[in-house]
Amino acid sequence: MKRLRIFAAALLLWSSAQAQSADTLCPPPVLPLADAASEAAPDVGMLWRMQRDGRTSYLYGSMHIGRPAWARPGPALQAALQAVDVLALELDGSEIHQEAAPLAQGPDSDDFGLPRALQERMAAQVRAACLPEQALAHLHPILQLSSLSALAARWDGLDIAYGQELVLIQHAQARGLPMVGLERMQDQMQALIPKDRKTLLLHLEEGLEQLEQDRVRPAMRHLARAWETGDLAELQAYEQWCDCVHSEADRAWLRRLNDERNPGLAEGIEALHAKGQRVLAAVGALHMGGPRALPKLLKERGFVLEPILPSPKEP
Repeated sequence: MKRLRIFAAALLLWSSAQAQSADTLCPPPVLPLADAASEAAPDVGMLWRMQRDGRTSYLYGSMHIGRPAWARPGPALQAALQAVDVLALELDGSEIHQEAAPLAQGPDSDDFGLPRALQERMAAQVRAACLPEQALAHLHPILQLSSLSALAARWDGLDIAYGQELVLIQHAQARGLPMVGLERMQDQMQALIPKDRKTLLLHLEEGLEQLEQDRVRPAMRHLARAWETGDLAELQAYEQWCDCVHSEADRAWLRRLNDERNPGLAEGIEALHAKGQRVLAAVGALHMGGPRALPKLLKERGFVLEPILPSPKEP
């Protein structure tokens, strides 16, 4: 579950998932964003107006998977898109696929070859996800697991194809709005992928167990409900209900994936704004809570933040 918090892994998944089977026991195929989008899209997620130096930028807490109903920005987000000079995402979407291949490759078998039992369990989950046998084989095992976790949400109408980053990228491209990344893909991969074999195998074991016991989908649904309504307090309590933190090692990994990346994200947003650009920064909503919450760090850098939607309460 926690692996969904990495935008790069989500976009790698989106590329792989297009090859899904047409089996009638599989989730329905994904519609193109233009076909799925409603003309009367609702305002969802959380959006702040940020002011400093006489200029206004925006911070949007995004969701990396979504529903067809969210495939078009709502009125408040549309207005923000029209008012800015640049769209800042965790990663520059135009560069992801250029960098993805070398970073996504699985480790050399001499170093991290998976035990046969784990390979068989992973293969079973690939079949359960209605993917061709080799659809994820080019990805690092952790990214395979990340993909499978996200694909499980399709049974509940949630799909990476409707994630807010992809929605925003499409609308930015249509408007000719420049896009930049706040992080490098390599940095995200380093945060996501364990550096030693013991930790790698432990995370794979835990993640496969969650999938096999159908414990991923309830947490996904919970996350989607909290994000849709802009319930910042519930998002901040993520560790209590995600069923993904069972040890201090899990907690440390979660901090590395979230809290420890926030200062760099804040620095990138500030740098763009300081150049005289009005910025719409879209970052995963789980970065908006916690002791090193992104809104808090931006306030410390002199920004005045005003909630636009859905008037979220401060934790």
